[in-house]
Amino acid sequence: MACAPGSLGHRALWAVAWGLLLLVPVLAGAQRGRKKVVHVLEGESGSVVVQTAPGQVVSHRGGTIVLPCRYHYEAATHGHDGVRLKWTKVVDPLAFADVFVALGPQHRAFGPYRGRAELQNDGPGDASLVLRNVTLQDYGRYECEVTNELEDDAGMVKLDLEGVVFPYHPRGGRYKMTFVEAQRACAEQDGILASAEQLHAAWRDGLDWCNAGWLRDGSVQYPVSQAREPCGGAGSTGAGGGPNGGVRNYGYRHNAEERYDAFCFTSNLPGRVFFLKPLRPVALAGAVRACAARGATVAKVGQLFAAWKLQLLDRCTAGWLADGSARYPIVNPRTRCGGPRPGVRSLGFPDTSRRLFGVYCYRAPGAPDPAPGGWGWGWAGGGGWAGGSRDPAAWTPLRV
Repeated sequence: MACAPGSLGHRALWAVAWGLLLLVPVLAGAQRGRKKVVHVLEGESGSVVVQTAPGQVVSHRGGTIVLPCRYHYEAATHGHDGVRLKWTKVVDPLAFADVFVALGPQHRAFGPYRGRAELQNDGPGDASLVLRNVTLQDYGRYECEVTNELEDDAGMVKLDLEGVVFPYHPRGGRYKMTFVEAQRACAEQDGILASAEQLHAAWRDGLDWCNAGWLRDGSVQYPVSQAREPCGGAGSTGAGGGPNGGVRNYGYRHNAEERYDAFCFTSNLPGRVFFLKPLRPVALAGAVRACAARGATVAKVGQLFAAWKLQLLDRCTAGWLADGSARYPIVNPRTRCGGPRPGVRSLGFPDTSRRLFGVYCYRAPGAPDPAPGGWGWGWAGGGGWAGGSRDPAAWTPLRV
């Protein structure tokens, strides 16, 4: 029997509701490590309740991940027929992009999720989404919404990626990029603009960089592990930091007018980065041909950082990269290799016509090596470096 407004039963219902809300902080500790329950109170009609994972789920580029989401009804009279399941991605604070929709047997994935997203279908009430071949662009927050007639509820799942944040500026110099140019530069180097959370995590992991860069939310920040006068002052602090450092924040800037560097993020490599040392140093054009002879391309900056961080590539020899810079990765620091801290050392952007370095190559998964066993290309038989023809068409296989 329905209760009239102001009746004892009506007041009792709201008293119970407020009691549950007041108990949330008390129960939060007990729920740690369990599923997070998001309630929408719908009176006595039998509201739908959505459960999503607490915190975040973590994957890597190329991986497969399940974004967990389950639902049930507080009243047992409801079935699961006619339920609409919708997954969206939060692209801005008030903007969502469609990912996947299901209504009964009708399923549809949208845009870049086509062919990669499907429901887990692990029994009644399971709205979990399986996402295959995870990309860098998949990073972010997702909303799972369950709707049945006039009842609905939603929960959030955050997808994080294992990877590495790296600072970047192009050959033109520092502080030359607008926000859009920074987005494009990161993409060209096998990355995306890092989020503020990713930069903060990198700072906690020791990243120290005294040049401000764009982040994906349009803010400009930079991490300082050891405070010093040129980097915000020895007495200043940043987000999460004390007098010894922090993440300095310039706030949200004018995207089309102001120019800064970029902080990019990249994840696990599907292929392999390797160092190729020709018989003699080569210019950048020669480095491109040397990698091609091994079924590879000249590695991008993001690929070298990923190989250093995630594949533990350690090489105390500078080599060309695709953007015309020269760098080398150090996992185990030693005095002759650039100082006491691990990282990717940079020698800047040398003249690409100079014959200076070896080259870091990237071979995609499944790509064959035309010269297995350490073979590359060069000049032999008295030519080339011995004073004869240096025509690239005359190159022959040589051990490198």
